[in-house]
Amino acid sequence: MKSLWTQFARWLARKMPKRLYARSLIIIIAPMVLLQSVIAFVFMERHWQMVTERLSTAVVRDISAIIDIIETYPQDPGYENIVRIAQQRLALNISILPPDPLPPPGPKPFFSILDYFLSEEITRQINRPFWVDTVGDSDLIEIRIQLEDKVLRVFARRSQAYASNTLIFLTWMVGTALVLLTIAILFLRNQIRPIQQLAQAAEGFGKGQPMPEGFRPRGAEEVRRAGLAFIQMRERIERQIEQRTAMLSGVSHDLRTILTRFKLQLALAGSKIDAEPLNQDIADMQTMLEGYLAFARGEASEEQGTFDLVRFFAKLGEEAKLRQRDLTSRIEGDPVVQVRPNAFARLISNLVANAFRHAQTVEVAATHSDSGLTITIDDDGSGIPAEKREDVFKPFVRLDEARNQDAGGTGLGLAIARDIARSHGGDITLHDSPLGGLRAMIRIPA
Repeated sequence: MKSLWTQFARWLARKMPKRLYARSLIIIIAPMVLLQSVIAFVFMERHWQMVTERLSTAVVRDISAIIDIIETYPQDPGYENIVRIAQQRLALNISILPPDPLPPPGPKPFFSILDYFLSEEITRQINRPFWVDTVGDSDLIEIRIQLEDKVLRVFARRSQAYASNTLIFLTWMVGTALVLLTIAILFLRNQIRPIQQLAQAAEGFGKGQPMPEGFRPRGAEEVRRAGLAFIQMRERIERQIEQRTAMLSGVSHDLRTILTRFKLQLALAGSKIDAEPLNQDIADMQTMLEGYLAFARGEASEEQGTFDLVRFFAKLGEEAKLRQRDLTSRIEGDPVVQVRPNAFARLISNLVANAFRHAQTVEVAATHSDSGLTITIDDDGSGIPAEKREDVFKPFVRLDEARNQDAGGTGLGLAIARDIARSHGGDITLHDSPLGGLRAMIRIPA
């Protein structure tokens, strides 16, 4: 039993809508539908059927009285007085027909309590052969009863034997439900819109986008508090980034000044010493300094713009020729994407340069669809063991077999690449390549 309940709960969880707006509507609509269903059932079971039964009983009682009068007090052949009394006092239109056979029974309606109660009451009170026609949209019902030497035909208004206020009740019930549902939809939309705006602002901040224009905390008190907390958090993070950038700019300026002095002193020294190794050390120090600063500074301040994959892949092809590497590329979908151009160019360049250093053949493929952008970079190099693929993304971590560094590298190439990918809301993962080396896969959501 518990297993069945668990399976049902899982099935219901899969079928339930995922969005807050739809779930909130269900929370409002489900009790309303349940309540109205119970009310409708009670009304139909207790009121509608009971009233219809009593009305049908009264109509059949009047018809039974007319039959008693016809059989007890013989009248003239036209039965004018009985017809007049039935029409004026009982609101029944009767006529006496020849003793012809009754019409064959017509099709029974699928759901008609009027036909059921009339038949039951005629059988109980009169107990003679009869024929009833309650089918159709007419306001009249026809009843024929077989007497000894004649047939009594009776026309009665449908409202005399049937609770006709059912349609009014159902109309009011459905109408009020629609009004309440409309009010609920408008209210929920107004309450959920601030949550959606807050989610968009948080998602945009994670991708390095500016604050949406006109964004401010709105809605219920809890939503306002969450929006205010997000704004304060964003301001603290931006202030921290600005302070870090300012500090790194000062450090960069001071260190570059010292390196410039070293270069000047080596130039003045002339041929007294072998300056080539020292110049190489200074160049390496400057390269490492630029790498450290680039990693710490990031590219988050850059605005989004268009990035042409075709043009950039063409540049990669030219670089491959200079390095004497084999590069093939292909693009599926729109080649123009919306990213931070400089940062995204650096992201791909770092991964492709890493492949160039360790492989002869490199393949780059890009797929751009409604769900996002996927770029795969395959090579035929030595690859990276599966258990060490996450470690190569860590800053300053040096692995003996890692490919995120070369002889003069800083070990930050893949770390910078992943940082840029995540700042776009995506990520980088490493896999085995069909070429036998390493596959780097970049996924950027739409």
